[in-house]
Amino acid sequence: MEIKINDDFDLKKIVDSGQCFRPREIEAGVFRFIVGENILHISKRDENLFDADCDEETWKNVWENYFDLSTNYAGIRRDIENFAAGKPYEKILRDSTEFGKGIRILRQDPFEILISFIISQRKNIPAIRSSVEKICERFGQLITFERAGHSPEEIYLFPRVEDIADATLEDLSGLGLSYRKPYVQEAVEKVASGAIDFEELGTFSDKDMTEELKIINGVGDKIANCVALFAYHRVDRVPIDIWIRRAIEEDFGGENIFAQFGKNAGILQQYIFYRKRSKKR
Repeated sequence: MEIKINDDFDLKKIVDSGQCFRPREIEAGVFRFIVGENILHISKRDENLFDADCDEETWKNVWENYFDLSTNYAGIRRDIENFAAGKPYEKILRDSTEFGKGIRILRQDPFEILISFIISQRKNIPAIRSSVEKICERFGQLITFERAGHSPEEIYLFPRVEDIADATLEDLSGLGLSYRKPYVQEAVEKVASGAIDFEELGTFSDKDMTEELKIINGVGDKIANCVALFAYHRVDRVPIDIWIRRAIEEDFGGENIFAQFGKNAGILQQYIFYRKRSKKR
């Protein structure tokens, strides 16, 4: 079906933005996203026009929310430019928002985000993707997806809690997890036991949510804020990783500009992260 999106929406930038690890460009200009058992192939046809291989009901019920299409990102970029005006780092913020134009904060599954970002510690994005795919292949459900005009494709879904609940440290070997194996195992155990309740977590304040997540060994401020931002759309939360720390030190004179920006600081962080990481590469 044809989709019209009258706002910032760049599929490649979204996939490369560091917030998600399973979406990918599977052929030139065609991007695959997975939400639960829903598979989407989407490509840009023309300015603001996209082709998506799903029906209208699924687009409205699943993908509009996933891509956060109710939020005006062009308006947020204007807010950032107004915030930057006259400040010593005005050019950096303007360049970052222009460079990252098209990124959106995806509304992702809390369990997948929790496990993925535990895996992400001290790993680059290709290595994170590799480990996440291996976990899916070992523990996830295998489905066959039939895409019009293409051969049937076998895809492993991200494991549900019950799929991986009984995994031992040995079961988690060979996935590139290294010292993260016990962290993953404990996270799964806490979710399976109800010690971490994702539905209840959604009712918590930002601060209480991140503090609750930190009862999991191996989950600190950065991972807790990643879950808050990318799974619960708490867009005021700012995960501080090596790239954002470098930006604060190198570009903003040691000043935490995110605290000053306040509302939507997590979106500002994403623009800066994407530009900083991309420029270094």
